[in-house]
Amino acid sequence: MSRKYFGTDGIRGRANTHPMTAELALRLGVAVGHYFKGDARANRVVIGKDTRRSGYMLETALTAGLTSVGMDVYLLGPVPTPAVGMLTRSMRADLGVMISASHNPYYDNGIKFFGPDGYKLSDEVEHAIEDLLEGGAPLAGSDDIGRARRIEGDRTRYVEFAKTALPRRLRLDGLKIVIDCANGAAYKTAPEVLWELGAEVVAMGVSPNGFNINEGCGSTAPEAAAARVLAERADLGICLDGDADRVIIIDETGAVADGDQLMGLIATRWAEAGLLARNTLVATVMSNLGLERHLADIGLTLLRTPVGDRYVVEEMRAGGYNLGGEQSGHIVMSDFVTTGDGLIGGLQVLRAMVETGQKASALTRVFTPVPQLLQNVRFDAARVPLDAPRVQKAITDAKAKFGTEGRLLIRKSGTEPLIRVMGEHADAALLETTVNAIAAEIAKA
Repeated sequence: MSRKYFGTDGIRGRANTHPMTAELALRLGVAVGHYFKGDARANRVVIGKDTRRSGYMLETALTAGLTSVGMDVYLLGPVPTPAVGMLTRSMRADLGVMISASHNPYYDNGIKFFGPDGYKLSDEVEHAIEDLLEGGAPLAGSDDIGRARRIEGDRTRYVEFAKTALPRRLRLDGLKIVIDCANGAAYKTAPEVLWELGAEVVAMGVSPNGFNINEGCGSTAPEAAAARVLAERADLGICLDGDADRVIIIDETGAVADGDQLMGLIATRWAEAGLLARNTLVATVMSNLGLERHLADIGLTLLRTPVGDRYVVEEMRAGGYNLGGEQSGHIVMSDFVTTGDGLIGGLQVLRAMVETGQKASALTRVFTPVPQLLQNVRFDAARVPLDAPRVQKAITDAKAKFGTEGRLLIRKSGTEPLIRVMGEHADAALLETTVNAIAAEIAKA
């Protein structure tokens, strides 16, 4: 059964436009608060956000809804998404909320939820919340309305938590690191962690104004950090996104390493140390075929899931795996965190540099990628272009041309009105003409 509001990562849309309005956020607070409220004790909710101007509006509306059903709300202010997952568990809260549209521009925003275990909600729970959202939920009595307060020290708690991802003996002395925080949620915490570990820190994307989040910076625009790495003669660049749950790495030559290369590095090192659970990495259908072949060559397994880091996490939990992620840079290490954590992912690269004495360029080029091309085609939500006969024929023809030597993936985005057409094949020319042909037919439809 499809969901009306929830996508692959919570509810997302253009701020102050349905569904990302204060009115819906208020109703959502009532629905989710009622779902998670227990009767025997006081119930806690922690709410974090990134640096978008619209975060104030949504935070206030959610707080009103949650307190109206008797939940006590603790406001964290701007913190990374993984900090919300961590603090939900640490504070024994019944619910965690992150207000963010991740890597999207400032004019979008979103709301995602964490259960009391610090993990994102399942499809089943989201369905139940949507039912309450549509049908309504009872409010608390006048004597049982919840309260709200801002809490201090949550940033420090996350800083200390992030450092536990490295052995206590390990320091980053002598390393010069560019950290691009995308003018987002980690603009204070990420530079602080690196500095406390001993690195010389060159911080950028740390001047949020409510509108410049992800603008020409961060993991979706790593060119600025790459130029800064070269200008500063830095040893490494770490690019986070707006809510700091994904990471892209820049080596000392200015080359970019995506999530697939980082997962390949971590999986290889963990397997050598006997730390990779069941010798398996969990990744999505978007991860490069080259990663899968590299892992097979060293006796490891790549297990694929649908796109979305929460599906990766669900598979990890179900199968007892401890490493997973996405090509986009979500790296999930369940020995440390319950969701993607860009900073802790970057720290794993730094650990490898310190322990091996090798440069980033030698460590982050783990495998040779199979040429991959992704085309995003925007569509009218009222239409169903993938069902058009001409589109179906183009897809069938492409699969026949690729045979067993390549991969083709066509899917609707779970967060935007886009159809993503992804192909992989060693013949780059064939890849380009085939993917472009499918994208053109979708655009016509």
